[in-house]
Amino acid sequence: MGHRLSRIVTRTGDGGTTGLGDGSRVPKDSPRIDAIGTIDELNSHVGVVLAETLPPDVRSLLTDIQHDLFDLGGELSIPGHTAIATSHIERLESAVEHYNADLPMLKEFILPGGTRAAALAHVARTVCRRAERGLVALAVNDSVSTSSRIYLNRLSDLLFVIARALNRAGGAPDVLWQKDRNRGQ
Repeated sequence: MGHRLSRIVTRTGDGGTTGLGDGSRVPKDSPRIDAIGTIDELNSHVGVVLAETLPPDVRSLLTDIQHDLFDLGGELSIPGHTAIATSHIERLESAVEHYNADLPMLKEFILPGGTRAAALAHVARTVCRRAERGLVALAVNDSVSTSSRIYLNRLSDLLFVIARALNRAGGAPDVLWQKDRNRGQ
């Protein structure tokens, strides 16, 4: 790879616009830039999970996801470009099945928590849901690939299952929601 970012300070965005990969400029508060930013934020949260001690297979999976998310940001920066394919979605679905297979069936809702790694995976999950909502909002007036929306939906499911698996690996139970726990206090 050459020197793609030889200048970090360009001043081209000082007027409130930013450049897309196709050379066009859009307002920094546009739905497309908001979606790209949320994908970037999600990728950063996955990076925070990766800063924890993790089972090697989870680490490898999350690293692959970070690359996918960077590709998805690239897809969004070039209107009409597609980077996320059915194979990406199928990989996530297989991972959900794999990690969920050994987990006890849920009979109650769970709260985000348990081990630090699991709690961080839950934070990534909630940001993933926001990123998905951003893509849905963008798709109202702009082109967004169906695969990218499905990918984020599956990723949020996977992050939920990974959080549970990380609790189990860390010897912590799921934190169960207790209906009416504080009623009447």
